[in-house]
Amino acid sequence: MSTDAAPPFTVIPRKRRGVELALVAFALVLVLAAYAQVDLNVTGELSPRFSLVAGVAAGLALVAHGVLRWRLPYADPVLLPCVVALNGLGLTMIHRIDLINSPPVHGARQQLIWTVIGVVMFVAVVVLLRDHRPLQRFTYTIGLAGILLLLLPLTPGLGTTKFGARIWIQVGPYSFQPAEAAKLLLAVAFAAYLVEKRDVLALAGYRLLGIDLPRARDLGPILAMWALSLAILVLQRDLGTSLLFFGLFVMMLYVATERAGWPVLGTLLFAVGAYFGYLNFGHVRVRVGAWLHPFSDYDAYYQVINAQFGMAWGGLLGTGLGLGRPGLTPLARSDFIAAALGEELGMTGLMALIMIYGLIVARGLRTALQCREPFGKLLAAGLAFAFALQVFTIIGGVTRLLPLTGLTTPFMSQGGSSLVCNWIVVALLLVISHHARRPVATAGPLNPDAETTQLIRAAA
Repeated sequence: MSTDAAPPFTVIPRKRRGVELALVAFALVLVLAAYAQVDLNVTGELSPRFSLVAGVAAGLALVAHGVLRWRLPYADPVLLPCVVALNGLGLTMIHRIDLINSPPVHGARQQLIWTVIGVVMFVAVVVLLRDHRPLQRFTYTIGLAGILLLLLPLTPGLGTTKFGARIWIQVGPYSFQPAEAAKLLLAVAFAAYLVEKRDVLALAGYRLLGIDLPRARDLGPILAMWALSLAILVLQRDLGTSLLFFGLFVMMLYVATERAGWPVLGTLLFAVGAYFGYLNFGHVRVRVGAWLHPFSDYDAYYQVINAQFGMAWGGLLGTGLGLGRPGLTPLARSDFIAAALGEELGMTGLMALIMIYGLIVARGLRTALQCREPFGKLLAAGLAFAFALQVFTIIGGVTRLLPLTGLTTPFMSQGGSSLVCNWIVVALLLVISHHARRPVATAGPLNPDAETTQLIRAAA
């Protein structure tokens, strides 16, 4: 019997839930310290509701952590702490802007209620959806539901126009932005569809400048998505959703096929659509004008101008929480909350927030790389890219790197639609990461001379 070779072994991934708990605790300390600093700098004393806010925030974070420890022990340990920090700092800035008004308004209270709903939905997804793979069976049902949600604001009597875009539905005193839910549904549908069709779509056609372009017969899906994105731009006047929807499909198409011709073709189609929108729609020209020469017309571009002055006043280190004047910028709670944070936390603080967003995207892409089956890999990559594209376009618009798109800043902007749906997105990423990181049963190579074969049992 030969005993020269050492028996093989498998390194089982660690659960890392203790690390997650420590990071969640750190995020809570950071958020509650910022909330207290706002109260002390604006009013000179802690708000009577501070203990309630602290208790609710800590309770929600610990419940979310406990559910992950129970149901998804191998899930990524970094995602939840990042979300807790972003959600909490967004709530802090909304509370700070509330205090500007006399008497104070209660936007932070509403945002806290939406946070509770978001965490409840997060828990529901984690508990009820322990495996993402069954979603692949409902490709066309989920895709149709996502498209119907995108077009729902066009329904007479249900859709309503706000700030020039028809992207809201109104039911009594409540409003909802269905495009946020559609983003999640369409990411699932795109991933399932492309897993099924990727072999056909990966076939090369003509070669131009070293790039293999797709075959003409395979252009149907991308042309259909391009036409739908143009319909959103024309009928709903929503540049941001049009960009996000089409960009998500093109990126997932590239990941599925590994053909550079698809993003090249998608970029050309988007450029044609953007130029068409610029020529035919005044609101697109206004946004481009605010991007290129905002100081030429204060009445038309005052929102961007005030945001630029606020961030310039904050400088590198900021004025300090509660010591700036973010309320001078219209929509500082929602579209321009990044400018408000840039004013009071400075460019250093704003870059730190962008780094937290970058961590979420990086962990999502890491999950895609670790995933062993194509549907989960595509879905994780699509969700991470949609998140990255949304952050890039909204912060790029606020800082004048790009034209304004009207998208929300995830987890920070005031509004329930975006907040709740992004909590669901993170829950889905954690479900995928649990399956990607979970150990699988392995066995050493069969050796007729060996008396035993080493087995590693998969965790339950």
